Amino acid sequence: MLLRHDSFARLCDARRMLGEISEQPLSIAEIACAARISPFHFIRQFEALFGLTPHQFRIQSRLDQAKVLLAKGEHSITEVCMEVGMSSLGSFSDLFARRIGSTPSEYQRRARVMVQIPGILPHALFPGCFSMMGCLPVDAFRNFREASSGQVAVESSHANQAHQPDGRRSG
Repeated sequence: MLLRHDSFARLCDARRMLGEISEQPLSIAEIACAARISPFHFIRQFEALFGLTPHQFRIQSRLDQAKVLLAKGEHSITEVCMEVGMSSLGSFSDLFARRIGSTPSEYQRRARVMVQIPGILPHALFPGCFSMMGCLPVDAFRNFREASSGQVAVESSHANQAHQPDGRRSG
């Protein structure tokens, strides 16, 4: 899908509007009007660009905000529900459990346990790639030029030869 710069900017503004949590959230038709697109065309373009329909994006934004508020531990679950624009605690809890994989109270309890020590980020919050990097040997972080030149392969074959149990060099 090719978009002109101004169309892309209007869709990004629409995404920002959808992510805002207010007392009276704008309807999809109002946001489409602000983006100067028909509601049907807006929904299609939004989904093609961002991978979610505007409604799905709004729900995901609310759940993301709820996760932050629950992790801070400063609000009750009912307060979080109302703060993110949901009107029914039961619907909020059910939706949260289905999408996040745990109830809001379980999530809040886990988040409190993980952030007890100020200034230290718990391992459960690290992306997997960073966790894996901590387990790799130092020589795994060579730059791309050394790795692609074959120098690494030559060095490792010499290292293997030097560490033969009987002292013989292989190869």
